[in-house]
Amino acid sequence: MKRRRFLQIVAGAALIAQGARAETWQGQAFGADVRITAPGALPLAEIRAEIAAIAATFSLYADSELTRLNAAGRGAGSDRLREVLAVAKRVHDLTRGAFDPTVQPLWRALAEGRDPVQPRAAIGLHRVQIGREIVLARGQALTLNGIAQGHAADRVAEICARAGLGECLIDMGEFRALGGPFRLGIEDPAAGMVAVRMLTGGAMATSSPAAMAFPGGSHILGPHGQIPRFSTVTVEGASATLCDAASTAFVLMARDEIVTAAQRMRLRAVTVVDFEGNFETLV
Repeated sequence: MKRRRFLQIVAGAALIAQGARAETWQGQAFGADVRITAPGALPLAEIRAEIAAIAATFSLYADSELTRLNAAGRGAGSDRLREVLAVAKRVHDLTRGAFDPTVQPLWRALAEGRDPVQPRAAIGLHRVQIGREIVLARGQALTLNGIAQGHAADRVAEICARAGLGECLIDMGEFRALGGPFRLGIEDPAAGMVAVRMLTGGAMATSSPAAMAFPGGSHILGPHGQIPRFSTVTVEGASATLCDAASTAFVLMARDEIVTAAQRMRLRAVTVVDFEGNFETLV
């Protein structure tokens, strides 16, 4: 997580305005700016410690629990790692494998200009054993960049809730709200601002293939060779962790598949922008 969001877009869900009087804290996390808007003093020491713990678990750019797991092929798995993997597994199953954290070796091969045949053959979250230990199949490695920032937003929201801050908007690359309503703008890299949504409680996450320049196409890799069907997908639901993963998968899925998966995940809303700039609410 060297970048603010692996799926970061010029076109994210950006804060436009907030009705209530509030204070905003801006800091650094995951290699870029993050922001928390709240009506009072934030427990910043606890928030910073939580962000550091998340990076120590999921970073691919430093010594972390995840890089050690990938190097060894197996590991005990902390409660935090197992919690996020459980959500990843749920989204993987409900999207018929469109969300698959085992694309990491393929991502690296493409980024480095190497032959992708063997890394592609190793893909398959269903082949990861999660029992007393977490055991990867031969040739596998995990990336949780498509879900970890949502997890960070949820965890910071929990800290703010315990501190008694009833009206907060947490921006960790994905948005998590306590109270509200907050006005969030949905933008697309090509079409610009396409909609404004009111978020009261819950979360909103946005993914776009144009988030990052990548050799040979989108950085959002189809585990089964899928190519992006949408320029931007925005998902609203109760959990930023779930919305983060779902928005990544939905970029690769057909409309009817998205609707079915979203209903099973009990998401509040899914909006898409196609490559012609057409905006549509599917759920």
